[in-house]
Order: sequence, then structure tokens, then C-alpha cells
Amino acid sequence: QVQLVESGGALVQAGGSLRLSCEASGNIDGVISMGWYRQTPGNQRDFVANIARAGSRNYRDSVKGRFTVSGDSARNTVYLQMNKLKPEDTALYICNLYAGGGRDYWGQGTQVTVSS
Repeated sequence: QVQLVESGGALVQAGGSLRLSCEASGNIDGVISMGWYRQTPGNQRDFVANIARAGSRNYRDSVKGRFTVSGDSARNTVYLQMNKLKPEDTALYICNLYAGGGRDYWGQGTQVTVSS
């Protein structure tokens, strides 16, 4: 059983910054990547960013240059530094851990609200 616990979500004004954290615990083996998705009510879950165990990073186009994903493999933790936040970044941010072979784990999410 793998558990993911996110933290760091908050209400912030447009142009502000937040740092999200996600710590994984449990029977973790063979992690391929950890990252973040986001979801708004009535919409699908969208990819935001991830970091592979080998170190490569991927971002959705709308956050490039503003968000930075990083990880601490020793602690099975992933972070998302979000700068220059926009109202359209408002969403539930959900942590993901992918370990291959159908092992895809999700957290409960942390709410980010950006006011204009």
C-alpha cells in the first residue's frame, strides 16, 4: 500500500507564489516518476509537471517558466514551486507516483486558489 500526502495549497493573489509538497510512504519500489496533476470541478485531471527518477522533468505548456518541479528520491518526496500564479491556475493539485506495471498512485489533493 502506497500513500501520498500533499500539503502547501492555499489562497493567494495573482502574481504570488506557492510551494506544494508531496510525500510518499508505504511499500514503494521501482519508482519511475513523481509529479503533479490538477483538476477543477466537472473537468478531467490534467497533467502539470513531473520528474523522473533519472532526473528529467516535464511540464504542461501553460506553466513552463513559472512552475518548477523537484524531488528528493531519498525521502520519496516531490515539490512544485509555483511562481507568477494566475487565476486560471486555480485547481485541486493532486500528487502522482508512477512505478510501472500498472502501479499508478494518487493523493487526495491540495487546493490552490488564485484570486484576481
